[in-house]
Amino acid sequence: MTLLPLSNFKKAHLLFFLFLITSCSFEDNSSKKDSWNLSDGVVYPEGGKLSRPEHGVMLADGTLIVADQRYGLAKIDLFGKVSPFGNFEALNFEHNPPKVESAPNGVHLTPDKQYIITADVFNGKIYKTSIETKSTEIIYSHKYGANAAREDTTGSVWFTQSTENQNEERLFMALDKAIPDGALYRIPISKDGTLSKPELILKNLYFANGFYIDEKRNKLYLSEMMKNRVLSFDIDIITGSVSNQTTLAVIPTPDNMELDSEGNLWISSPLANQIFSVDPENGETYVVFDAQTQIGLENMEEAIRRMELGNGFAELLTSELTGEMPGLLTGLIIGDESQPFYVANLGTALIKVSKE
Repeated sequence: MTLLPLSNFKKAHLLFFLFLITSCSFEDNSSKKDSWNLSDGVVYPEGGKLSRPEHGVMLADGTLIVADQRYGLAKIDLFGKVSPFGNFEALNFEHNPPKVESAPNGVHLTPDKQYIITADVFNGKIYKTSIETKSTEIIYSHKYGANAAREDTTGSVWFTQSTENQNEERLFMALDKAIPDGALYRIPISKDGTLSKPELILKNLYFANGFYIDEKRNKLYLSEMMKNRVLSFDIDIITGSVSNQTTLAVIPTPDNMELDSEGNLWISSPLANQIFSVDPENGETYVVFDAQTQIGLENMEEAIRRMELGNGFAELLTSELTGEMPGLLTGLIIGDESQPFYVANLGTALIKVSKE
């Protein structure tokens, strides 16, 4: 494929491209900010016992619950033992392509930390799992895949649609060419405590991905993956309205995000093979976890050029890009400041990183 020379880029695009190149290692910031790389972590749990742990949550005692393509959700106890969680088998959950395709994806705790909300990016089901009873129900089945879902403090459920896909093949088509059919929906809670009909909140997004509802700041942050940007909105939790769209940060292919104990957003980037920390107040950004390889850097540079032309990068998501990671970096699991964090991915294990 013939690529346009940098001299033909618009000024804004040139600055954007240069930012991505120079921000890969953040060497100047690493001495001022907490940051880690792949050598600081260990494969967890040992033995490749997970299946596509795209994202997950940490319970109060440090137990992990992660997405798992075999079970729906998998529990990793404090000794690293893996077991099914949530009794998804009672819902006839299975991943048996091409007959049935399932991919539990964004996994998030409810505000009261009593339930787990899981979105399936292949078939559109949204699950709610009780941590106490370890039982799961389907609270909504979307026509297209649901990338991530979260419940706010009113009980309403929000979710992103990356693209109009009903299987894996169509999902990855949206990584080969930028398609503005991503969306954000809200399922409002009724007075009787049941969920109502979904409302379309945002449309025409280029691969809507992870998001975070920051009720303390009255903000909603959303990863628009194929535009390499993290959007910020003012949000009214009661009415479900969002307004005043701005770009909080420029990040290559932003994916899942979480707020750390200091109030900063941690955002995963599959294409960069890194996790970024973003200050929601001013957009200051640096790399907090780095697993980028030299070939991965070159792939990222080429992918950014392709995306500037409206093309995709699916073929560049190779093992050379992921390097020693168990799989493509997609998410993160963080607890309080004293706990380790975990790097989620599409492989068979997490990376556990101690902060000491």
